[in-house]
Amino acid sequence: MSFLRTAALTLIAAIAPLMAAEGIQLFNGKDLTGWEGREGLWKVENGAIVGQTTKENPTKGNTFLFWRGQEVDDGTLVFKCRLVDTKNNSGVMFRGKDAGNSVSKGYQIDIQTGAEHYGKLYDEGGRGRVAMCGEQVVWDKLIEGKDAGKYGKLTNTPIPGEDWKKAEKKDDWNEIRVVGTGNHMEVFLNSVKVLDFIDNEDEKRSKKGWIALQIHAGAPMRIEFKDLVFTPAK
Repeated sequence: MSFLRTAALTLIAAIAPLMAAEGIQLFNGKDLTGWEGREGLWKVENGAIVGQTTKENPTKGNTFLFWRGQEVDDGTLVFKCRLVDTKNNSGVMFRGKDAGNSVSKGYQIDIQTGAEHYGKLYDEGGRGRVAMCGEQVVWDKLIEGKDAGKYGKLTNTPIPGEDWKKAEKKDDWNEIRVVGTGNHMEVFLNSVKVLDFIDNEDEKRSKKGWIALQIHAGAPMRIEFKDLVFTPAK
């Protein structure tokens, strides 16, 4: 083997882990290339993805815009969001299941004003709220007595400190970072840890799936997203 070839292979081997860990830009800032959802509800304005409903153009059920680049499992999702109409809420699916007709199920990071809500974890189409902001939750089996075999919050302790209560920037852009490692989910709002969740309900937890953005049914709303990056785990 030549020296040049050996050097080239050594270089490739050295940079391969860095390449594998590079963040994937989900949104080009110009149009919805790579995304799929209901027509008439999603658009791009001023470098942001905008989801909007009105009285004249509502949605009867929650609807989602799917990023179709690839399904994801372990890794870190970072995005910025701005909830313009606080009468409603939104969310982002992480490892979401495609249920058809622009509907997703599974882990959803909620976007809703209020310290306990902005970044809470919701199991869309499943168990509902599994962890509020300010909580460290272990979701596990109840193994004794009449509740044997059922699931619930066996361990629920507060996030240390009070910073999580002040992390939200009202009426402004907020950055959310979601770190998923196996059955462990962590959520950070503007670099402040707001939630820690361990899911031991293996048959119901979201293991692999899509990233998707939500427009919630109900009152007319507008939600904006930008700077969406997913970095696969090494």
